[in-house]
Amino acid sequence: MTEVVQLWVYLAASPLFGLTATLVAYVAAHALSQRLGGAPWANPVLGSVLLLGTVLWMTGTPYATYFAGAQFVHVLLGPAVVAMGWPLWQRRQALRRRGVALVLAALAGGTASAVSAVGLGALLGLDSEVLRSLAPKSVTAPVAMGIAERLGGVPALAAAFVLITGVAGALMGKSVLDAMGLRDWAVRGFALGSAAHGIGAARAMQVHPEAGAYAGLALSLQALLSSVLMPLAVPWLLRWWG
Repeated sequence: MTEVVQLWVYLAASPLFGLTATLVAYVAAHALSQRLGGAPWANPVLGSVLLLGTVLWMTGTPYATYFAGAQFVHVLLGPAVVAMGWPLWQRRQALRRRGVALVLAALAGGTASAVSAVGLGALLGLDSEVLRSLAPKSVTAPVAMGIAERLGGVPALAAAFVLITGVAGALMGKSVLDAMGLRDWAVRGFALGSAAHGIGAARAMQVHPEAGAYAGLALSLQALLSSVLMPLAVPWLLRWWG
């Protein structure tokens, strides 16, 4: 018991705490997910967030202290996104044939996501700053935070909306797509990547390689299109809604 206490004191006083806590939480959540047969509600990301949040709350650890170590994992997000290009390269012939349709689908999906979120928020009477943070909810977090800041929103709030959207998409995506009768793995993956960004793409990769490849493509297209078009369209949309 003394060794455990000494280890905790050491980790809590160094950046290793955030890194160790993140890895342990994800490994535990992933093991639980596999034990439950990969059930959508046992999503490893959701489990990791709940477990980490509980640990930080119980120990009184500030988020800044945790992130001092967790940033080492955060840095790997870039290479992880780039790695999604390999499955797309393997399917380059099919992507050339479907290129125009895929771009139009991404544009339609991104528009529907932003308009529905901002519209519903406006109907509920949310503050303009919150609406500007809510608009990029279906874009991967680093890009969404930049878009929210450019729109005059709160980047941290945008990141929270992105996380909620991604987890909700990973949890409910299969049921919604099944109810719509969509069986093609490319279609299912593209829809999940468009609506639930990186978390949805990770879920799609767990289910089927074809779905994962198209989810990664949708994630990238949403980031590109949203970063260019959203700063132009959202202010106009908010003025139109008054």
